[in-house]
Amino acid sequence: MHFHPTSRRVPQWLLAIALAMLLTACGFHLRGAADLPFKTIYLGFAPNSTVGVELRRNIRASGGEVVEQADQADAVLKVLADTRDRQVLTLNTNGRVREYALFQRFTFSVTDAKGVVMIPPTAIVLRRVITYDENQELAKQAEEVLLYRDMQSDLVQQILRRLSASRNALATETVDQDR
Repeated sequence: MHFHPTSRRVPQWLLAIALAMLLTACGFHLRGAADLPFKTIYLGFAPNSTVGVELRRNIRASGGEVVEQADQADAVLKVLADTRDRQVLTLNTNGRVREYALFQRFTFSVTDAKGVVMIPPTAIVLRRVITYDENQELAKQAEEVLLYRDMQSDLVQQILRRLSASRNALATETVDQDR
């Protein structure tokens, strides 16, 4: 009996189709654009802020408009703190660093055009662990830069989710005030 290579692929295709059906049945879907509760926003970032540039790009991709003056905006994001830190986690037997913890702490608040608080001061703290080897100094520096860039992207996504969630909070407050 001859076994054709194509006949081995049929079970693989069936398995792939079954997995795809299971993913759709559980409600899985790719993250789309954020559903923002405002049309325009003013971002209180420094002009050269990489977080500000990435957040601006994501807001525009979601259909929002970033304005240059706070008085022209439906919402104003105020940056209260944005810091990066590196702390020693472990040392080897010679007292040399083996691991670092990288932190990015970001605190912000959002108000509407009337000054009403949409999102009270909120802190986001991100942490990544990086091993260290003094024999690979340049590689570890590059890895640290990549980890901070990953943390920045994660930070922007968390800010967008909180901005989107503020729509639900505003809708709930409006319903409660109407009662």
